[in-house]
Amino acid sequence: MNNSLDVLIIGAGPIGLACGIEAQKNQLSYQILEKGCLVNSLYNYPMNMTFFSTADKLEIGGVPFISHNNKPTRSEALEYYRRVTTSWNLNVNLYEGVSDIKKGDVFEITSEKHSYKAKNLIIATGFYDLPFLLNVPGENLPKVKHYYDEPHPYFGQKIIVVGAANSAVDVALETYRKGAEVTMVVREPEINPRVKYWVRPDIENRIKESSIKAYFESNITEIRETEVDIRTPSGSTTLANDFVLAMTGYQPDFTFLQSLGITIGTDEMKTPTHNAETMESNIKGIFLAGVICGGLQTNKWFIENSRVHAEVIIKQILKNQQ
Repeated sequence: MNNSLDVLIIGAGPIGLACGIEAQKNQLSYQILEKGCLVNSLYNYPMNMTFFSTADKLEIGGVPFISHNNKPTRSEALEYYRRVTTSWNLNVNLYEGVSDIKKGDVFEITSEKHSYKAKNLIIATGFYDLPFLLNVPGENLPKVKHYYDEPHPYFGQKIIVVGAANSAVDVALETYRKGAEVTMVVREPEINPRVKYWVRPDIENRIKESSIKAYFESNITEIRETEVDIRTPSGSTTLANDFVLAMTGYQPDFTFLQSLGITIGTDEMKTPTHNAETMESNIKGIFLAGVICGGLQTNKWFIENSRVHAEVIIKQILKNQQ
């Protein structure tokens, strides 16, 4: 036990970093492991993305977030969290994924590079690593993208955007305005009602004037190099196509959680079992932090309302050690 960390944190997103800060403030030994780059999910956001939240809502560790605009950009957020990590001199190992965890007197963690022992685990892995797949022939073609970066590569191209939530709408509008021929394929009968209120009229008007073509209550059935088959209420049709941007959303790694013994709720949102007052899961010593706590309800937790998880968890770890 004397050679064990007090806590090992999996995930170096904003909430994982916040947990490390709280551990450090309370003189707990800790290590943060991240399988990708620092704040990997934010890095994978579109290059031109602007946050919904104001800068102060994204702050952690008492480090001021100064933005040039009312709402900060992706690049400003990446700079900010680099500065937080440096300011606190956080113990973060990047590009070091966890490969195995065993529970005995303490947790024994094997990563791609090292082995660790820890009295407690904090899972702050978010949900951005596993896209919902279309599960159709041709989805593995290079032309199919589940992540969107910028509009330039799609200039002069025939693209299909799958989905009708915020990400899909933003991608459709941005690529259209940068010279792509855009078609949306939407399972639902309309644009998602939760789309940002200032954007929804824009996409609806572009569809109404046929600047952007939209097939509602429709699904892709097969993808080929130069065309795509879709099923519509009027029957099947084939569209000439260069790229498919599948903005179908993402999900937490439920398999990883279950491998640790964490139970997943039978509710529609597949909420991982945890105590909302302590953030401790059904496995003693394993805590959940951030968006992963909501299961498939990925719009429940954000940086601004889950920063507090770090304080709650470290407080409970300290209490358990008494």
